[in-house]
Amino acid sequence: MARVLVIDDEANMRRILSALLRQHDHEVGEADTLAAAKASLATASWDVILSDQRLPDGLGMDLLKACRDCDLSPPLIMLTAFGTVDLAVSAMRQGAFDFITKPFDPDAVLAAIDRAFEHSRLVRENARLREEVRRLAGSDNLIGESPPMNALRDLIRRVAVTDATVLINGETGTGKELVARAIHRNSRRADKPFVAVNCAALPEPLLESQLFGHERGAFTGADRVRSGLFEAAHGGTLFLDEAGEMALPLQAKLLRVLVDKEVMRVGATSSRKVDVRILAATHRNLEHQIKDGSFREDLYFRLAVVPVCVPALRDHSDDIPALATLFLRHIAEELKVPERSLAPDALEKLRRYHYPGNIRELRNLVERAYILGQSTVLHSEDFLVPNLLAPHAPQQSHAAVGALMDGLDESIDLRSTLEDVERKLIVRALHAVGGSQAEAARKLGLSRSDLAYKIKKHDLRSHVST
Repeated sequence: MARVLVIDDEANMRRILSALLRQHDHEVGEADTLAAAKASLATASWDVILSDQRLPDGLGMDLLKACRDCDLSPPLIMLTAFGTVDLAVSAMRQGAFDFITKPFDPDAVLAAIDRAFEHSRLVRENARLREEVRRLAGSDNLIGESPPMNALRDLIRRVAVTDATVLINGETGTGKELVARAIHRNSRRADKPFVAVNCAALPEPLLESQLFGHERGAFTGADRVRSGLFEAAHGGTLFLDEAGEMALPLQAKLLRVLVDKEVMRVGATSSRKVDVRILAATHRNLEHQIKDGSFREDLYFRLAVVPVCVPALRDHSDDIPALATLFLRHIAEELKVPERSLAPDALEKLRRYHYPGNIRELRNLVERAYILGQSTVLHSEDFLVPNLLAPHAPQQSHAAVGALMDGLDESIDLRSTLEDVERKLIVRALHAVGGSQAEAARKLGLSRSDLAYKIKKHDLRSHVST
């Protein structure tokens, strides 16, 4: 039964209550002062607290804070000979579970203890189940048992328990947001908001308003006060996806939030305190952007307190069968059709592909084959998509690199050489497709935003069709 701490300065009342509770198989502890009760709460685990309101060194309601500080916050039932509606309402508002007046009805006391114990049991069971769910879903949808994925999970577990700012690096489609959500779900902020924003999807003025909020009249169309995402994420986590796309003025404002823990709405004259953990992600090399002046070095070091690198799919290709099988199940559920399977030759074909679009591309390929395939078992031919599933031959790449090295002097400027090679490859790809950025991006295995950035960097806009 329940473990009940009885608190009353009258020894006779403690004996009566203790005897009543023990007759009904409850385990009982006693305390005669507020200080003794707090000491017992700090050193022992109790299911229910039954306390007199007036104690020699304080009020029973003063125990509410001590109860909340306990791991599972045992419910507090108040006993008083000075029962008034106001006192009852005050106790309940402050968190008391129930309120009983003296002289008490023994049956009323036992019923209150039973209700409080059931509440305590449910709270503990809920906490246990939540912990179990967090343990089982600890890394969210991070599928795979390859060494790179196991190392990633281990890093997530270690960084999640801290409040450190994390910079998640990885190619497009590797699952950076899944990593951010896994960090949040394994943190002490797991029951607080997780708010995500794609910094590349919004122009600078709109992104600033989204992040920091605005006052009424701050700009044309601001007809009401609006809180920003920092305030929405208070107590929880704010995930800044594609943080490398932020304009420099906005980077300066983000840096101030990280330093001062305060946000100022657009058009406001005073700032507001926020308690938010920042997780940022990018597929860009921010160190290169620092060198070309498009990213602040001081912000980089604030964001990259703990860097987390999400491996490209080609670096953990052993996980492709598990991922493809999972996608087949999800796609069948979404389309409301029977689940299909993959033949060994299809799995082998999928494992040999290099996936410039990573996990997102694998899912697209599986979904396309699922829709167009005729059999309940998908075979290699169901994945033969021209210019997309042509086998990527690492040997050819190695041979090309070897030929290039043979033609070089012993001493080279590696950075300028690579820049020159990149520029020539982009020009060749653009010419081959008539200047179409979309087609050139597919040919080079890049996203359109990546290619647009490189075209601007190398000043190749004259090679792009209008």
